[in-house]
Amino acid sequence: MAATLRDELKKRGPFASLEQEAMLAIMRTSDLLGNRLARLLREHGLTLSQYNVLRILRGEGKPLPCLEVAARMIQVAPAITRVVDQLLAMDLICKTQSSEDRRVFTIELRPAAIRRLAELDQPVLDLHSTLVNGVKRSDLASLIQTLEAIRAAIGS
Repeated sequence: MAATLRDELKKRGPFASLEQEAMLAIMRTSDLLGNRLARLLREHGLTLSQYNVLRILRGEGKPLPCLEVAARMIQVAPAITRVVDQLLAMDLICKTQSSEDRRVFTIELRPAAIRRLAELDQPVLDLHSTLVNGVKRSDLASLIQTLEAIRAAIGS
């Protein structure tokens, strides 16, 4: 049987509420999943934020303003400029100042980024599959619905 969150955290007493236990379970699971993905990406010279920016650009298929990319990120990137600068230094993206509004910069993928993402596609899918291997598909669907409900409640 899998260890409970209380066991993992070596918590002596009960949680203050079911809501607290659920919240901590989500946070603990998110951390574990993020760490595993970060380890894989590190092997390919990327951070989670850098990978997220590249995936957003590939998904859109055209240059996007930096702030639009920041708004679409899975994890909030308070320093999108720093992530963009890192990707520029790695020659994975190019950055262009808008001729209409000089405060706006658009970014787009370079061929090296497209190749790097293609190399990562299958390993990332394999990792996803490995990490949720023991969970039934119906439970995964329920989990997705539950998390969507939580995000909706946070947004309202």
